[in-house]
Amino acid sequence: MEIYYFEEIDSTQKRLVEGIKRGEVTPPVAYLTYRQTGGIGSRGNSWIGREGNLFFSFALGREALPPDLPFQSASIYFSFLLKEKLAERGSSIWLKWPNDFYIGEKKVGGCITQLVGETLVCGIGLNIREAPQGFGKVDVEVDPENLLESYFEELWKRRRWKEIFSKYKIEFEKSREFRVHSGGREISLKEASLAEDGGIVINGERIYSLR
Repeated sequence: MEIYYFEEIDSTQKRLVEGIKRGEVTPPVAYLTYRQTGGIGSRGNSWIGREGNLFFSFALGREALPPDLPFQSASIYFSFLLKEKLAERGSSIWLKWPNDFYIGEKKVGGCITQLVGETLVCGIGLNIREAPQGFGKVDVEVDPENLLESYFEELWKRRRWKEIFSKYKIEFEKSREFRVHSGGREISLKEASLAEDGGIVINGERIYSLR
């Protein structure tokens, strides 16, 4: 994984997607910064990025992905792998469906994914130093370079979606007290069923994360 570090950037995700579209960079590649001024959050909202927190995006070609990974649930897959790495360091972090990192009842980060041709681009923001009002931060000390090194090593193992999903569906029960937005609606997860491909089923309707 070739990693480019930026002292300051508007959005690692936007810049990486633009670079791939223009042919300036090719996967596997990652962009990393600790100061992001125009990050992308859920539903196209901005993600407030305090200086010193961790913001990175990476791009992988289809050949580097698990063959059974549903693209519409890639954010669950990538997020859960990072959650595992933080848990190994003693964190109580958990993943709210489909792509938000939480400590207790406070959001500490998020993940977005998008397909650019044959390349899957994933962006992650994580509060490791400071948190805006109403948000939380990771509950253990994090060495970003060490964390990313172990995380990218984990990605190269190409662990099967089936294995990751079998663990995530247990953790999904924590999401039931929350609501999510879909198609302009706010939906409770209390009665939702989690499908094998990572989508949720509510009243017969299957919903996927658009990120």
